[in-house]
Amino acid sequence: MRKYPEYKLVQKCLLLIEDNLDWGTSNEWHNDVFNELSENIHIKTNVLLSTTTLKRVWGKVNYASAPSISTLNALSQYAGYENWRDFKNKAGMKPPSWFERKIASNMGIIVISSAIMTLVFISLFSLIGINDTSRVIDISKIEFSCHPVTENIPNSVVFDFDINSIKSDSIYIQQFWDETKTIKIKPNQKQATGIYYYPGYFRAKLLVDNNIIKENDLFIKSNGWLGTIDYVPIPKYLKRLKRLSFPQNTIEEIQRSNVPLTSTFHLVNDFKEVSGDHFILNTTIKNTYNDKWAVCQKATIIIVGTKSAHLIPFTISGCASDMSVMISDVYLNGKENDLSDLCIDLSTYKNLKIEVIDKQLTVFIEDKIRFSKAYNESIGNIVGLRYRFLGAGDVKEIKLSNISGNTIIVDEKF
Repeated sequence: MRKYPEYKLVQKCLLLIEDNLDWGTSNEWHNDVFNELSENIHIKTNVLLSTTTLKRVWGKVNYASAPSISTLNALSQYAGYENWRDFKNKAGMKPPSWFERKIASNMGIIVISSAIMTLVFISLFSLIGINDTSRVIDISKIEFSCHPVTENIPNSVVFDFDINSIKSDSIYIQQFWDETKTIKIKPNQKQATGIYYYPGYFRAKLLVDNNIIKENDLFIKSNGWLGTIDYVPIPKYLKRLKRLSFPQNTIEEIQRSNVPLTSTFHLVNDFKEVSGDHFILNTTIKNTYNDKWAVCQKATIIIVGTKSAHLIPFTISGCASDMSVMISDVYLNGKENDLSDLCIDLSTYKNLKIEVIDKQLTVFIEDKIRFSKAYNESIGNIVGLRYRFLGAGDVKEIKLSNISGNTIIVDEKF
């Protein structure tokens, strides 16, 4: 199968991203690493690339077509460039030599021949009775636990483990979303630590040769409403908020930035057991900064569950193409889907309702149904809410409850 024309240049961009991340070779990346990468790209570029899309680009999933320009733009921005065109202009690439063109055009034959030879060698080794049992792991002998060292944000977490019975050079502790949560473990190591700059519900995983051996849930609470200006890699905090609006000096700080900044209100807590697949959220919000890079008035409501999350974006009509929706396991990119029904002018307060019944999410804007979509994988119980704005925003009221309304998680007016 022939590779698409810009394949080598795309690979150069991917290698640059790998070097910047320092997560080890992508040959050892597993599904949860791509989940993390998806969220990191979303935070930095405001573009949501699905895990499936990233796997295709990295060659983990068979896919013959070239990546879309929206995907290439997002990857280039994440690598530190303005867009794909900027990366191509600055990265520089020699045209392929005659030898390289010959190799590429006959790659299918080469791969098939290599596969046949590999099968022959495997068959020979099987016939002579080689059987490696050293890789069999007795999970009952593996210990793995974790605990935070404080109740505040930021928060360091200690991972304790006993992996002496494991013989492998590919052992990692992996944590959703944040790149600092993927830790390579050395032989005979007993402890590791990581730092968490945002509250959330995380599931730490002990991985051996890309297989999940043990899991441990980790709950980092926000201790009431927490505001952040989402600088990378370390945010600025506004704690113990009485209103979900940023003071004027914070808005002026955001205005002075020459690069896009997001700000977020977080509430992460041990709520009563309310399913993220059966709830209703009524809220009123507006965007308070729409100048320079924030003209689209983007806002995203995030419902955090113990297993996954819902991310519902809003923006003005002219910016619909830049939207990305995540409903647990369902990803919708505005470059490939018409998401204009979620467009709204947020320069004034608007009433929004998000309702989920039996894994069918419906969005109401000013009491009118504007969007509805089903999903498959449960997000678990609700443990948090986030309001994320490009620039800054206000939240006037929130009421979050189970679908019948008899169990209320949040009921606040500001």
